[in-house]
Amino acid sequence: MSTLNSATLNQTRTLLRFATAGSVDDGKSTLVGRLLHDSKSVLVDQLEAVARTSAERGFGGDAGGLDLALLTDGLRAEREQGITIDVAYRYFSTAQRSFILADCPGHVQYTRNMVTGAATADAVVVLIDARKGVLEQTRRHLSVVNLLRVPNVIVAVNKIDLVGFDQKVYEDIVADLHKLTSGMHMSDVHVIPVSALEGDNVVERSTNTDWYTGPTLIELLEELPAIDEIENEKEEFRFPVQLVIRPQGGLAAGLDDAVYRDYRGYAGQISSGVVAVGDKVEILPGHFKTSVVGIDVAGKSVDTAFAPQSVSLRLADEFDVARGALIGAAGTLPEPVNLFEAEVFWLDPRPVEVGARVLVKTGTSTCQAVISQIIGKRNLDTLAIDPADKIEVNDIGHVMIKLAVPQPLEDYRDYRRAGAFLIIQPQDGATLAAGIHTNLQLVNYTI
Repeated sequence: MSTLNSATLNQTRTLLRFATAGSVDDGKSTLVGRLLHDSKSVLVDQLEAVARTSAERGFGGDAGGLDLALLTDGLRAEREQGITIDVAYRYFSTAQRSFILADCPGHVQYTRNMVTGAATADAVVVLIDARKGVLEQTRRHLSVVNLLRVPNVIVAVNKIDLVGFDQKVYEDIVADLHKLTSGMHMSDVHVIPVSALEGDNVVERSTNTDWYTGPTLIELLEELPAIDEIENEKEEFRFPVQLVIRPQGGLAAGLDDAVYRDYRGYAGQISSGVVAVGDKVEILPGHFKTSVVGIDVAGKSVDTAFAPQSVSLRLADEFDVARGALIGAAGTLPEPVNLFEAEVFWLDPRPVEVGARVLVKTGTSTCQAVISQIIGKRNLDTLAIDPADKIEVNDIGHVMIKLAVPQPLEDYRDYRRAGAFLIIQPQDGATLAAGIHTNLQLVNYTI
């Protein structure tokens, strides 16, 4: 297995993807706006527009009279209702690193949007209103975060100013959170008292909470490791082939004429691990074995690449490899299976029942499938699986799925990217659900 050197690891530390979640009116959009405002990541014309709208609404506050939530709530319905409906993505940076932020909605009916925002996050910031403490939506969001195996969890106890910066209120919430997260077997949950409206402990340390000695929110986000930094060192190399490149004319940048004339590249995004020139690899289907002789990134040849880079691999031997094939470190690829258990986050208003024919998309491969059994759906109060005969929108269901053709699937607990999949409606191409593989099996049957 190839490994990353310190210079390559430093590249992965420059970007952190994180999402916010929490119940309605906990102040998620205001917190995001505060991060953007105090990190000086807001354009002048955007700031002026927000200032005008804030003035029209008679908004007060410490940030120069700005309603900071307007920096993220872009839909008209969001501004009129004062809620977040869709996931809003924002980009900002500090001197230490760059960030991609997904501001997720808090309403129960938008749980599917929260799943979308958190699925690829390195960290999730869950907000709690200091006046209300741990709510049902807190349970729901922490359950989703736990199921998605998000490696870094931060709980921001917001509106701490509205309880007079009371240390006991904060400590009581920390105790409730500890009971909840212990039941979910979650560890290393960071808890920070903040005021998004006034800016306490968001970017600048607050003098009002001298009893809190931990980092501010931005300091913690700057220090947390990204998924790629954690997983590339422990996961084997996996590369779903998206496209076979055979140039038709002109010279490829960075390649000499001799290499270019015989060029055959397998393009796609590395889903896990690290690959280097000279590595032995295996290809499914077919169990072909060969080695990597070249790696091209954005027209330049490199010696090493790592997830989630998009690359083109050149192999020592030519095989009949097409979109949907999987290239991995030799001797590590899983045996194809055609029956698996899965946790599914149902995204579509149309419910699903046993016997439904669907498409399952894993990596770049799409396969016909049948929902063979509905085991139940997760009760977010008890975290148990309750019996059910159908799965509806925003439910987290537990199902068995039969595939028409065996596929090399990974257990989500071992491979976060490669262990996820989509369920697609064959008739209209709509995404019905996002899921994670567990309990993989190979059995004899037809569908």
